[in-house]
Amino acid sequence: VQLQASGGGLVRAGGSLRISCAASGLTFSGYSMGWFRQAPGKERELVAAISGSGGSTYYADSVKGRFSASRRNAENTVFLQMNSLKPEDTAVYFCAARTTWGTFGSIATTSNYGYWGQGTQVTVSS
Repeated sequence: VQLQASGGGLVRAGGSLRISCAASGLTFSGYSMGWFRQAPGKERELVAAISGSGGSTYYADSVKGRFSASRRNAENTVFLQMNSLKPEDTAVYFCAARTTWGTFGSIATTSNYGYWGQGTQVTVSS
């Protein structure tokens, strides 16, 4: 199984960015996908998650209304559209896959994800 995140970069505050995660080696529609981020000196935190069908999503309060997760199962790809970016959104963003959906507690727990991408850097300048 491989997860390849891409699309990160440098953007000014208030700008937008879309990052992608391409998956291979798994039945993609059977996996819920999570987007996590980790800033220097901070723990990895869940930003958004989307169920295998795409019918259910979860967003952290800090990004609700600004970020949107989507997926194209035919292309084995999940996306995170990030709008109205803030300097505090600066972090390395990781995609991760797990076989179940579940409650917030389980969705947000990193150890519940069996597969991880390598991360893509998102930097928001003020």
